[in-house]
Amino acid sequence: MPADPPCVLSADETALLADDQFFRKKAAIGAKIRGMLEATEQALKQEVAAARLLAPPGFDMRNRQLVKGEHLEDFPYQYLDCPKHFDGVEKFTFRTLVWWGHHVACAMLLEGAGLRQYKKHIVERFHQLAGRELELSLAPTLWEWKRGEGYTLPITHDRKAQIAAVLAERSFVKIIRCLPLTDPRLQGGQLPQFSRDTFRALLPIVAA
Repeated sequence: MPADPPCVLSADETALLADDQFFRKKAAIGAKIRGMLEATEQALKQEVAAARLLAPPGFDMRNRQLVKGEHLEDFPYQYLDCPKHFDGVEKFTFRTLVWWGHHVACAMLLEGAGLRQYKKHIVERFHQLAGRELELSLAPTLWEWKRGEGYTLPITHDRKAQIAAVLAERSFVKIIRCLPLTDPRLQGGQLPQFSRDTFRALLPIVAA
């Protein structure tokens, strides 16, 4: 059988590969996003320290992590976990993710022994959560970051019964709030404020 033809670069692909300014700009943007995430870490440290959290055993509010990668569905990404708690099935983490080509996503990731109480708080404190741009993930995994129909369900005041019904079937809870990459708040370096405000909006779920 004939061998497969070699990979061929299009003219556009070749031009991009040879464009050193593109790669310099990518590196500069990445450094600025890291700076925003480091400032976000400082803002969230204060929020976490001041909150009375219904956290799992072994939770350490000092645990946090900054991560950078290139392949979240073929797109670069940078994120901060603060606080960060992954211990087997126990998950109690607030993530601020900048997903290049998509959006910023701030999300609370919850799984494990405390899940029943977190679900109860969502229902009992529903109107403290509703109308604050929060969405319930419908995905079968915590690691899906798309939003919109089929992926997330907006938490609005008229959806209490629907949200409660969905929660009853979930083995984990992920509540997310997204910011378009074209939003002036990101361009203006206000990621720390957006993340902090999202954490505050989510506190009714995890507050003791």
